[in-house]
Amino acid sequence: MRAAVLFIIAVLWGALAQAQDFSALARVDPTRSGLDERGREVTLRLTVSQPVPYRVRLLADPPRLVLDFREVDFTPMGRPDVSSLSQVTALRTGRVGPGWTRLVAELAEPLGLVSAQMITGAADGSARVELALAPVSAEEFAAQVAAGQDAREAFPKPSASAPPKRRPAPGGPLTIVLDPGHGGVDPGAIRDGVTEADLMLIFARDVREALLRAGDYRVVLTREDDSFVSLETRLTIARRAGADLFLSLHADAVEEGIARGAQVYTLSDEASSEALAKLAYRHDRDDILGGADLSGTDDAVAQALLEIARRETAPRTMALARAMVGGLRDKGVRLHKHPLGAADFSVLKLPDIPAVLLEAAFLSTSSELDKLQKPEWRRQAADGIADGIAAWAAEDARLKALIRQ
Repeated sequence: MRAAVLFIIAVLWGALAQAQDFSALARVDPTRSGLDERGREVTLRLTVSQPVPYRVRLLADPPRLVLDFREVDFTPMGRPDVSSLSQVTALRTGRVGPGWTRLVAELAEPLGLVSAQMITGAADGSARVELALAPVSAEEFAAQVAAGQDAREAFPKPSASAPPKRRPAPGGPLTIVLDPGHGGVDPGAIRDGVTEADLMLIFARDVREALLRAGDYRVVLTREDDSFVSLETRLTIARRAGADLFLSLHADAVEEGIARGAQVYTLSDEASSEALAKLAYRHDRDDILGGADLSGTDDAVAQALLEIARRETAPRTMALARAMVGGLRDKGVRLHKHPLGAADFSVLKLPDIPAVLLEAAFLSTSSELDKLQKPEWRRQAADGIADGIAAWAAEDARLKALIRQ
């Protein structure tokens, strides 16, 4: 545990409190947000009511940390007092781009970004962004600043900008979107210098190879390198690709105890209902549902349409999850004692596309980390995934044929 919290963030909003056209998906919880300082090191914790896309970067002249969120409401907060802090001289927020808000922390000296992660899975559906900064050389700070310049004002577009979903021709290849979790400034779980982001990119490539070798598939990755991709952009990539199924790959860590084995998650019913309500409430709602323009639709009608799509997709999603568990088990891959789970993962909120999240292993357990680094285990798991998808696709096609009859 780092040094005690020096202060609780009390307001991060200011002039935007009077903005009348802003409707946010998430709200900041001031009681679970704060800044820690330990010497010249800084940790920022920001808890929001639900996971939302975000990005973080550093700027110079003066040195500052910039944190952008998709539709986060800071209005419940008060004005912060940073007079007791040595490394953070000011905090302010503002609205930037359609539906984006920004938090800026001005720094007393150049500090480099050591880690950035969004922690999800809380019982109340909330998410916590944690950033760690520490002193770095002038050269390293300049390199981190330069790395963020390409995205200076390039905000991911709302899903309305995506073209209508393109369904493959009957009998054509199944389009599978693989989503290696985390990336770039968001390394995910870390153990012994190994990051979840790096391992999952390697594993995604193994799964892609297994799929292409096993069947008539078109495989798309949400990232091909160690770059940051927002949650919303990952879903937009799936929609633009015309995904028939979406698989997000992770290798989590637990804070206490030992966890082993693979788990497959679907979006819980409770999380689905809340997610659909929030999707229906958004102003930019084009392409939420298979290219359908819902932007002029009443909120209640839009939510009803989304709920219909989710109810039709939910059984197919559960069948996919069970088939993947079966495929992994048949290949001898160790499974968690509870191999099937449901949780509020934002990356699974695609109402009309079967979407599951695989926790391949747990980095917090040394034996689990070891197997993730072994090519033979990754090939075994990738083949199990491919077998599971093949079994699901065959059964899904059979059921569709019965429905048509």
